[in-house]
Amino acid sequence: VCDTGDQQTTAAVLVKERSATIVETLKDVTSYEGEDAVFECRLSRETTQDAQWFLGDVPLQSNEMNEIRVQGTRHTLILRKVTLEDCGPISFKVGQHTSAA
Repeated sequence: VCDTGDQQTTAAVLVKERSATIVETLKDVTSYEGEDAVFECRLSRETTQDAQWFLGDVPLQSNEMNEIRVQGTRHTLILRKVTLEDCGPISFKVGQHTSAA
């Protein structure tokens, strides 16, 4: 705000978060039935942008079957005790960027 007594003007500053990019992509994983399958990728920076894991087209959440971890720029998905039904493409999306294995 700038106030000269008889006149006043205001302005605002808007700061946008830079989008994160994927700098370490997902790699294919082979696991035996009943074992855990671990997928990891790393971003260019920590971010508050929505990041999402998918098995095929199904979005994944942390629960008793899947564990999703974020430690700084490293994002990890652990599929617990995989079965043959868990075979398929895994993908990670943040902003406009996607990595798949």
